[in-house]
Amino acid sequence: MESSKICVVGACNLDLISYVPRLPSMGETLHGDRFHMGFGGKGANQAVMAAKLGGDVTMVTKLGQDVFGENTLKNFKSWGVDTQHVHFTDQAFSGVAPIAVDKDGHNSIIIVTGANDHLTGEEIEAARPAIAASSILVCQLEIPLDINLAALRIAREEGVKTILNPAPALSEIPEEFYQLSDIFCPNETETELLTGMFVQSPAEAEKAAKVLIERGTASVILTLGERGSLLVTGATTEHVPVAPVKALDTTGAGDAFVGSLAFFLAAGKSLPDSIKRANRIAAISVQSSGTQTSFPEAKDLPSDLIK
Repeated sequence: MESSKICVVGACNLDLISYVPRLPSMGETLHGDRFHMGFGGKGANQAVMAAKLGGDVTMVTKLGQDVFGENTLKNFKSWGVDTQHVHFTDQAFSGVAPIAVDKDGHNSIIIVTGANDHLTGEEIEAARPAIAASSILVCQLEIPLDINLAALRIAREEGVKTILNPAPALSEIPEEFYQLSDIFCPNETETELLTGMFVQSPAEAEKAAKVLIERGTASVILTLGERGSLLVTGATTEHVPVAPVKALDTTGAGDAFVGSLAFFLAAGKSLPDSIKRANRIAAISVQSSGTQTSFPEAKDLPSDLIK
């Protein structure tokens, strides 16, 4: 498969992961079983996932001038991610994300964005050549909304396909996000917040996705965890299932899906085929601990999946 050109604009966080028998109740202190520290942030995760598959990836982000930032930069370089638009600030620490993971692999996450909030419009404009040279631009909602919009506008002006992963979940975002997103990729929780509708049954998921289509996006991919994904366009609806697996840690599964989706689309695969492949890679990722450490490399994947 030929190398894929992808630009990711988003956040970098250091994941501080505690493994616990169950998620704590309010005011409760629990003993954890073990602890892991790893690289994260939705943008960083998606960039590294695409790079691990062999993608030609540029990351646009901002780090703190601290040891977390220095190590994050080294991590990007180790996977071959282009870091010419990775900026540093002395006005904030690098972002962190304390995460709790229970015995069933379910998690709760707190994000302290730090330096991610200091990425500027001027730095996004400076990345215009990198965005314009890409097949796909990927954005999330961990950095300021106006910075995301600036990147999405550049992509639209330059004729670059866009994927928006509207996470972390918000109850409301500007309408322009929908109009500038060729592919809008939320999970069930994010869809419920954005639409005010329950998303528990397949029929409810389709109905909610169609509300998002009406707001201006061309395609909605609603990720459904172990039930796979639902692809909804103006004319069609397709459920893309995934084979069941025993989940050890679901942290980063959504990012594995989005990063893989971007890779396969940039490599010329159709949208339904890209979703099927991304489902499989996300399913592989939940069978290992950690975030980026759980993402598979191309060399470890079956040939029918990566080619």
